[in-house]
Amino acid sequence: MAVFLFLFWILLNGRLTLDAGMLQIVVTGLVVSFSVTLFARKALGFTKTAEKRLFGRIFALIGYVLVLIWEILKANFAMIRVILTGKKRISPVIVRVKIPLKTNFCRVILANSITLTPGTITAELEGDWFTVHCIDRAFAEGLEESVFVKLLERMER
Repeated sequence: MAVFLFLFWILLNGRLTLDAGMLQIVVTGLVVSFSVTLFARKALGFTKTAEKRLFGRIFALIGYVLVLIWEILKANFAMIRVILTGKKRISPVIVRVKIPLKTNFCRVILANSITLTPGTITAELEGDWFTVHCIDRAFAEGLEESVFVKLLERMER
């Protein structure tokens, strides 16, 4: 974690030169990075095994964010189509689906992903049960087997 924080510090600094100012930036970065790492381990109970799991899942999280962006774009075009075609009869629906995600973290990520996708809102999350409002019945189809659920189930393993 300290190495990652130090590299992040250097990246945010925005300059790499070989002068005396850079030495000060490097030393400050090392002190701050290791201090934050020690704080996380002592006060927050962050362990090396948790750190390894986090870095193992970082690529899965990046992939999830890319899929989320793609799904948001697709949903935007679907909503534009509904608006521009002048579809007189939209059929809003509230569905209650059971999604067997094991961790609260993944459940909340899924609920927020559904809400971020245009045309759907997660109204309630209670255990494995999601109550979702969809602007049209077509948007409610396949919520249980969505790409979001599959990716989050893979992350939980």
